[in-house]
Amino acid sequence: MNDDVFVIAEAGVNHNGSLTTAMELVDVAASAGANAVKFQTFSADSLALESAALADYQRTSDDDARSQRDLLRQLELSHEEFRALRDRCDAQGIQFLSTAFDVPGLEFLVAELGIPMVKIASGDLTFAPLLVAAGRTGLPVILSTGMAEVPEIARALRFIAAGVAQANGLVSPSTRLTEEILEEAWQRRSEHVDFAEHVTILHCTTEYPAADEHLNLRAMQTIASIFGHRVGYSDHSLGSLASVIAVGLGAAVVEKHFTFDVHADGPDHAASLDPDGLRAYVSDLRRVPAMLGSAEKRCQPVEEGNRAVVRRSLVAAADIAEGETVTEAAIACFRPASGRTSFDYWEIVGEPATRAYRRGELIDD
Repeated sequence: MNDDVFVIAEAGVNHNGSLTTAMELVDVAASAGANAVKFQTFSADSLALESAALADYQRTSDDDARSQRDLLRQLELSHEEFRALRDRCDAQGIQFLSTAFDVPGLEFLVAELGIPMVKIASGDLTFAPLLVAAGRTGLPVILSTGMAEVPEIARALRFIAAGVAQANGLVSPSTRLTEEILEEAWQRRSEHVDFAEHVTILHCTTEYPAADEHLNLRAMQTIASIFGHRVGYSDHSLGSLASVIAVGLGAAVVEKHFTFDVHADGPDHAASLDPDGLRAYVSDLRRVPAMLGSAEKRCQPVEEGNRAVVRRSLVAAADIAEGETVTEAAIACFRPASGRTSFDYWEIVGEPATRAYRRGELIDD
C-alpha cells in the first residue's frame, strides 16, 4: 500500500471549450488538495473521422445527430490556452497534466509545457505509435485500461517498453518494431528504469457514469498480480466510495472527473463531482492510508489505557477459605482487569485456594 496516494482531479473537457472555465477548474482542484489537475490535448480533425458516431454517453438527447468530430471541435483548447493553464497551475501550486491523443500533442506537452508524466487514455491503449512515443519521452507513464483485455494490456506495455528502449539507445527509432524487437525490448525493459514503477496501470470502466455492478474493482488486484506494476484507478462511478475502496485495495494513483455542474451538457459532467464533492473526495482519500495501518495486529498505544477498564478479572463470588477447593459458584468475572485474567478461569476451578478471599475481592494469585 502506497502511503501517499496521488490524486488527479480530472477536469478533462468539462470546461466545454471555455478557457475561463478551465482556469476556474484549476483553482477548484488546487483548493481541494489534489496533487494534479488534468486536461485533454487533442485535435478533433486528427482524432476522429467525420463519419465517427457519438457514443451513447456523448449524446445530449436521443436525436443528437452530431458526429464525434463535431463534439470534439467544441471542446478543443489551443496551445496558447494550454500554456495559460500550465501557468495557472504553477501559480496555484498544483501539477499540470494533460492526456495527449496524438504524437504531436504529446511532443507539445513534453517539450513546451514540461508535463511531469504522460497519461494514455483507455481509448488509446491500442494506439501503438503513441505508446512508443510515450515510452520514448523517458517520463513516467500512466496507462488507463478501460475496455481492455489482459493480452491487450500486455501488448501495450511492450510498445511502451520499446519506446523506453529507443530513448536509451537499445533500439533505433528507425527500426521496424517487429514482434522480435518488441520481445527484446520487453526483456530489457528495466535496464534503465524500474519499469514496474515507471508505468502505472489504472483499472477503469469506460462508462459514464459507471454502475456499481460494472466497476469490478478487484480486477485492479488482478492487474497488479499479473504484471507486478504499480496500479491505480480511474473512477467513472458516482460519488467517491469506489475510489476509497480502490485505495484500500492498493491503488497508488486515482483520478476523478469534476465539474461545476453535473447536469451540464457535455460527455463527462454526469460522471463528475461538483467542487464540494471533490473536496470531500480528496479528504476521504487522504484518510485511507492512515486507516489501513501496518497490518500488524496488536494492542494500539491508544488502547492501552482501556485494557484495565473494559477487560475482566477473576473475582471471589463468595468467601473462600485458604485451601478450600474453588468451585464455579465461588468465582465470577468482573471489570476491571487489575486482578488475575479471566482467561485463567478453569485453571482455578477445582484447585485449592492459595489464600483466603472475601466476597468481591479480586483474585490475584
